[in-house]
Amino acid sequence: MQQRKSWFRFTTPSLVLIPVAVGINYVGKLFAGTLKLPLWLDSIGTVLAGMLAGPVIGALAGAINNVIYGLTVDPISFVYGLTSLFIGLVAGIMAFRGWIDGWGKALFVGLAVGLTATAVSTPLNVWFWGGQTGNLWGDALFAAVLARTDSVWLASFLDEVVVDVPDKLLTVLAAYALFRGLPKNIRQLYTGSRDLESLD
Repeated sequence: MQQRKSWFRFTTPSLVLIPVAVGINYVGKLFAGTLKLPLWLDSIGTVLAGMLAGPVIGALAGAINNVIYGLTVDPISFVYGLTSLFIGLVAGIMAFRGWIDGWGKALFVGLAVGLTATAVSTPLNVWFWGGQTGNLWGDALFAAVLARTDSVWLASFLDEVVVDVPDKLLTVLAAYALFRGLPKNIRQLYTGSRDLESLD
């Protein structure tokens, strides 16, 4: 995938993509919740929006997703709107710089998105929840690290990283699979024909 110049793509297809991304996020979160997975999988649509329409649309999709989810399902989602915004932003920037044109690069993007989410969410966890994430596996590690080190910040960071990094790796890979699976004429609405030649 070649670098694309315009990060601001407020076209009709780009704006229509935002509610679609929110819907995909809902499905991912419902899937994870139904199977009681130790992950969230609630940013697949956000990452896909960033891949297709750029970092600004990706960031908007992420933030709007959390507002809607906070109003309709769980008010805690409001707190992490900033995290979702940065997820869409980083995924979109890396996609537009040519970093999502193969599975290997998608893994690297997933790692970058996971570490970004960790960096943004850790202070929020400390300020609002005493450092915990609400994830069973992560909070078990939090308790163990806190007992050994007495460092809330270290415990909270590790709590977040053991959940966010694998979650965002799977999220980006799922979004990339959706991206590749889109019909060529749909992808071309966002990426242009030259980008498509490198994927097919």
